[in-house]
Amino acid sequence: MSRWYSEKKREHFYKEAKKHGYRARSAYKLKQIQKKFNIISKNDIVIDLGAAPGGWSQVAKEIIGESGKIIGVDISPIKPINGVVFIQGDITDKNTLEVVNKQLYNKKADVIISDMSPDITGNYSIDHANSMWLCENAFNFSKIILKNGGNFICKIFEGEDTVKFINSVKNDFNMVKRFSPNASRKSSSELYLIAKALKR
Repeated sequence: MSRWYSEKKREHFYKEAKKHGYRARSAYKLKQIQKKFNIISKNDIVIDLGAAPGGWSQVAKEIIGESGKIIGVDISPIKPINGVVFIQGDITDKNTLEVVNKQLYNKKADVIISDMSPDITGNYSIDHANSMWLCENAFNFSKIILKNGGNFICKIFEGEDTVKFINSVKNDFNMVKRFSPNASRKSSSELYLIAKALKR
């Protein structure tokens, strides 16, 4: 029954994404995060890590309006999205950081969102470790790029190092919550870490 429900749910969000012009059903995960936590505001500067294929950037663009700015970063190329600046690069590379900083024009970002996911091997320990590595890098990136009081979202796979990572994020943000959007698969170990108000 649970597998049937999960498949129906995936199908529902996939159809909704196609119907409304979103590039991935994951767009609804960000919509649900935004509805609950109000992470992104109008006119914000938002950086979307692991942006491909662009679903999260599309949702963020809707929220920030014409006066905000979206910078998408991914090692894979994506088709252009109107109003989104895309940088093809690796966030662990200093050159990518420099390119992002140039796009910010000496400003800091208001929000960093990360839906980055490792290539799934099927080995839970390896997948968790790879997910943690991505989260650590997204977190380190956010501490450099985010403004004081800025917000951060990242996807994480539940596992033995999750609590340790969450505690390290709590040291730098005033509010940190776990959240599993309804748009996520019921069987998935993924959750989203919602961190608000960076402390500098």
